[in-house]
Formats: sequence, C-alpha cells, structure tokens
Amino acid sequence: MGKIFGTNYPVSICFIVVNEFCERFSYYGMKALLTLYFLNYLKWDKDLSTAIYHAFSSLCYFTPILGAFIADSWLGKFKTIIYLSIVYVIGHVVKSVGAIPTVGSTDLHIALSMSGLILIALGTGGIKPCVAAFGGDQFDEEHTTERQKFFSIFYMSINAGSLLSTVITPILRGDVQCFGGDCYALAFGVPAALMVVALVVFIAGSGMYKRTPPQGNILWEVCSCIVFAIKNRWNRSKNDPSRKHWLDWAEEKYSMRLIQEIKMVIRVLVLYIPLPMFWALFDQQGSRWTLQATRMNMAFVRVCLREVMMLNALLILIFVPIFDLIIYPLVTLCGIKITPLRKMATGMVFAALAFGAATLVEVNVVKTVVNPAPAGSSLLQVVNLAEGDVSLKALDADLSLESIQYLADPPQYEILPLSNGQLKFQITFNGSTFQCSEDAQQHKAYSVIVYPDTDAISCKLVEDHIKKNEDGNPLLRFLNTQPEAVNITVGDVNFYVPPSYDVTLNKTVARGEYTDVICASESGNSSKLNLGLLDFGASYTVILTEESGKIATHKIVDVKANNVHIAYQIPQYVLITAGEVMFSITGLEFSYSQAPANMKSVLQAGWLLTVAFGNVIVLIVAEGAGLEQWIEFLLFASLLLGVFIIFSIMAHFYTYVDPEEVEKIYLENSVREEDDSDLKKKNNEMELKKTGKSTRM
Repeated sequence: MGKIFGTNYPVSICFIVVNEFCERFSYYGMKALLTLYFLNYLKWDKDLSTAIYHAFSSLCYFTPILGAFIADSWLGKFKTIIYLSIVYVIGHVVKSVGAIPTVGSTDLHIALSMSGLILIALGTGGIKPCVAAFGGDQFDEEHTTERQKFFSIFYMSINAGSLLSTVITPILRGDVQCFGGDCYALAFGVPAALMVVALVVFIAGSGMYKRTPPQGNILWEVCSCIVFAIKNRWNRSKNDPSRKHWLDWAEEKYSMRLIQEIKMVIRVLVLYIPLPMFWALFDQQGSRWTLQATRMNMAFVRVCLREVMMLNALLILIFVPIFDLIIYPLVTLCGIKITPLRKMATGMVFAALAFGAATLVEVNVVKTVVNPAPAGSSLLQVVNLAEGDVSLKALDADLSLESIQYLADPPQYEILPLSNGQLKFQITFNGSTFQCSEDAQQHKAYSVIVYPDTDAISCKLVEDHIKKNEDGNPLLRFLNTQPEAVNITVGDVNFYVPPSYDVTLNKTVARGEYTDVICASESGNSSKLNLGLLDFGASYTVILTEESGKIATHKIVDVKANNVHIAYQIPQYVLITAGEVMFSITGLEFSYSQAPANMKSVLQAGWLLTVAFGNVIVLIVAEGAGLEQWIEFLLFASLLLGVFIIFSIMAHFYTYVDPEEVEKIYLENSVREEDDSDLKKKNNEMELKKTGKSTRM
C-alpha cells in the first residue's frame, strides 16, 4: 500500500476523504431544501413538515446500527459501503424524480419523496459508521499519530461538503427556474450526481485499500454471550470469587477473548451514556439559534439566515488546523497531559459556555418582543385619530389611560381580561363619554382606533400582528383616514388601502429606507411618501392623513425593531465550534481506537446513536417544558455542566486499552497454548511407549 509523498499516510485515504466530501455535499445539499420542499412544493403545513423533517433526521442516526451489523458480521466495511451507497444513489434519484411536476399526481410525488427519503436514510446511516472506521483501518499499527490527524482531516471534509452544499443548492433552487417555478428537481439532482461521484471515487481506490474481513455474526454472538452470562449468574446460588466481572459467568460457553472484547466495548458504551447532552445543545444551532437570529438586527452587512447556519461549518475548517498545529502542542508544552477523554470533557465546557453566551444574548433580544397575553386576556393599545385628547377606561378591569394625544405613538400594550369574549371600555372626549364593546380572543393583541364621526367619535377594534417575522424582515400596514382609496407600492410589495379609517393586512417588506414611496389615488392623483427606515423585526402602522392639501404619513411602532446586532451571536458560535472540535473529532477517533478489530463499526454506530438521543432530549425539553427561551438556554447549559462533572468522574476511572496489543497477547497466548498442547501430546506418547515396553517385559 503506497504512501503519500514519503509520509506515513496511505494513498488510499485520499479516495476515502474525497468520497466523504461528496457524500456530505449530497446529504446536506438535499437536507438544506427539505423543509422548503415540504412547505412550497408538497403544500404541507409547518407542523407536518417539521415532524417529517425530524423523523428523517432521526432515522439517519438510528440506521448506523444496521450498517455496523452488516459490515462487522457479514459483508465487511468495503462491500457494505459500496452496496449501501448504491441504495443511497437510488434514493436520491427517486427523490429527484418526485420533484418533477410533470411526473404523475401529488400523491405520486409524496410517495416518491417518502420512498426516496427512506432509501437515503438507509444509505447515509448505513455507511456512516463504516467510512470513518474503514479510513482508520488503512493505517499501520504504529502510526497512531497519523491516524488521529486523519480523523481531523476526515471531519474537515464533512464540513467542507456541508458548507459548499448549503451555498450552492439553494441557488440552484431559487435562481434557476424550471417547469414554471423553483427548480427543486435540479436542486435535488445535483446532490444525487455528487453521490454518484462519491461512489465512483470510492470504487476507484479499491485496489489500494487495506481490508479487514468480517468476523461472522459478531453482534449476535455478543448479545448471546451477554444473555448467557446474565442467565448463568442468575441461576447460580453462590458467588464465585474467581469471577470478578459479571461477564466472566459466560466462560463456560464462550472464549475468554470474546468476553474480554465485550468488556472493552461495554466500558466505552457506558462512558457514552452522558454524551447525548452535548448533542442536545449542539444541534440547536439549526433551530433555536436560527430563530434567535431572526429577532436580531442584521444591519451594516445583510446577513441571510442561510449564512448564519453556515458559520459553524466555516469555523470548523479554520479551527481544526489551529487546534492540531498550535493549541494542542502549546498545551502539551505547558506540561498538561492531553488525553481523548479530557479533550471531550473540555469540549462540553465550551458548549455550556456557548449556551451561557446565548442566554445573555436572548435576555437582551426579548426586550423587543411582545409576549402574547395570558389565558383569558388580550393585549390592547389605543390609537387616537380624533383631533383632541381622549381618555380610556376599561369597564371590567382596573385600567385607566388619561390624556391620549392625537396621533401619539402608543407607549406599550396593556393586558386586559376578557368578559364573555369581549373588550369593554369607556372613552371620554371633550367632556362627553362613549362606550365601546368589541369581540376579541384571548392571547391576541388589538389596537383600539378612536376616530371622528358624526356622533363626535367612534371606535373600532383591529387585530395586531405582534409575532416577529420569521425571516427577520419588517411588517407593514396602512390606516387610511382619507375618503378615497389609494394604492401604495413599497419596494416590490403593493398595498390597496381602503378609505375611511380602514386598515390593511400586515405584509412583509424588505428592510430599508423608504423616502420616495409611490402613492396613487383612485382619482388618478399620485404623490410620494416618506416612510423613513423600516427596520429588522419591527411591525409598523402607517397612518395616512391630509396636511396642507397633501397626503402625510404618521408611523406608529407596534413592535419594536431588533436592537441587538447579529454579530453578538459570533461568540456563541465560536465557543460551540471549539467544543465540537474537541468533542466530536476526538470522539470519532476514540471510538475507533478503543474498539476491537471486529467491532469497530459497532462502536462507531454506538457513537452516532448519542446524536440521535441528543435530539430526543431537545424534543422532550423544548416541547414538554414550555419555558421561556432564555431560561431554556440556561437550563441546557446547567445540565451540560452537570453532565461534564459526571463524565469527568467516569473518565478518571477509565483505563485506556490498545486493541492491537490485546490482539497480540491473545495470539501469543494462543501460540503458547498450542505449544503446551503439543508438548503434552508428546509427553503422553512417550509415557505410552514406556508403559507398553514395561508391559511386554
């Protein structure tokens, strides 16, 4: 097996790294569009789209067990990667065909899409534990340092593929039009093509690979050994001092070698029990942290949410060489011994600190958020369009608002309880009082519009949109006091504004300065309006009035603009990525190095299962607890610090093993046993000869 430029790195790992890059491009490129595909193409609602998305993600991290079983027990890693990659390619092709509008009905599109996703999950999950372990197999026993660095390179290839795919595939979907709309078929087709490339590249290196043959049905043998040991111990009434471990009770049926190997695997799997908590925090980058970003200010540099999500992959590419070439050597020079478990424990601390930083950001972000009213209540603000001060008193609550000025910006929403589903209040204007009663719903927010009428004043209740826009852009609506309807164009968004104190629906507009907005009346007159800055995350009501014969604007802020810049998220991304470098890359290498030769894929699958269970923790806490976001962030940080303490104690008592050395010991023992057996056989033959002679004499 050749080496790279005189180094101890085998040439075969080049094919494996390129294969992983293409496969990860394929996976993340497809996944980046999945939710939009469900929403916009299949026309599913958000709840169903989210459920299917997470079900697919979970399946991708549960299927590694199947791949590990096939590789270690039946086909070997090489054939398993090839066969399941073919399944992977078929899944991508089926998924791409399902995105072609001219192919059958909506039901057929759904059937093809779901079938494709199941095949993709089997493919990506099945090869996931095999590729990393197969790469580790390429190194000679004495080249452990090179093997450790290989896992860093391997991890960089994962993130490089992820980074490029999340840039390219959304462009293919949105900027390329086909079949009269967004080109999902092309956007899914390119990842399919990359998976074909991944398969071809992997096969191209087949003549250079160092292959470890499968050891038979090892997983079944392991389970049988464990069950036999438990049963045997349970059925024995007396303890046997010679059997110090519960697995030793399987000695009557199974070899000592298998028992010792199972002990090695179980010790590592027990060590993995606390690890899902790290992934519970890490995987919230694509959910909670992205939602946090939508409520932040993106001024100066217009940052898309897609680019925020790419930050982790970009930082990985920067951090991996920095840690390997600078930080780890410097720490070693300081006399601090670096072990895999210490690095993983430190990675947990960094992840907890990242969520501490996210908590501080969230505390400031929520200051611009309007919380929904509690059960049985609604939110209320007053917009005074009567030319004079008015006062408002709630008839069923202890609330009185005095001297509300004409066109004054409401200070804040007030919480009012609902009486039989109604808001009831009394309005005073110029010494006269008027009563208003309007139907309302709990948890919602309303504006009471007080305006002049033939009977002095009237009022109407208008529902407000207080939830910040999910894409971070501002929301805008118009209230027209003029007797004539107008049409207003804000950017590329058109508003038809009815006359006589009617209010339009909220619409999303792009953030920016709007100083020359075209306003055209139904009579044909046109003018330009100055709306000023419409900022990130805000909701505005623009009131159209007449001043000096012209239409004038008065802008009311219903929901404040995002005033925390998105740059404040950078520290939390830096911390979580530093934690990932120390935790995830080290965990990959640790899972390989501590596994017996015939169980390396199984232990890799066990490592990947910690990711799946981490997502389960997020669902339990996020969906079940119902906490405020900053409290939830703080809870996760605290839980991980607690897990860090537990893991550190467990790591302290863990004894590292070298499976290769164990293998040598077993081989030596086996040779010694064979020699002893041969010696005993010869001695017996000699004794028989002597006995025969004496008998004849």
